[in-house]
Amino acid sequence: MATKTRELSVGDKAPDFSAQDETGRGWSLKALKGKSVVLYFYPKDNTPGCTTEACDFRDRYDNFAKKKVVVLGVSPDSAKSHAGFKAKHGLPFPLLVDEEREICKAYGVWRMKTLYGRKFLGVERSTFVIGPDGRIKAALRKVSVTGHAQAMLDAV
Repeated sequence: MATKTRELSVGDKAPDFSAQDETGRGWSLKALKGKSVVLYFYPKDNTPGCTTEACDFRDRYDNFAKKKVVVLGVSPDSAKSHAGFKAKHGLPFPLLVDEEREICKAYGVWRMKTLYGRKFLGVERSTFVIGPDGRIKAALRKVSVTGHAQAMLDAV
């Protein structure tokens, strides 16, 4: 896996990754060449903001599918956590396991955060739209959950 840490911008080649989803199926960006991909990073399964975001992608999933866009969620949670989250909310897209935070680091979303005055490393909610050529078409950081999935649908 890539370990690139510089901030990615529109036009950059997206870092390749390989990871398993909640079922153990392997995924890589290289294998998705020729397809548009929405790769969204979220902090934690079953938290209010992450649930709202995932359900928003779920509710628009058919529209992504009509555009032949692959939607992938990524967080540091385990496969077991992802499987429960996916089943509980009927999510139709894969959730990639990144327990070692390699994909998060490659995309520059593993960052210092502050909550109630406490500083800690965590996932900065971010989304990347990757074109069929493997280049980044949109890079959104510090994403607001409300309306985010629709904005990504508009971006592909």
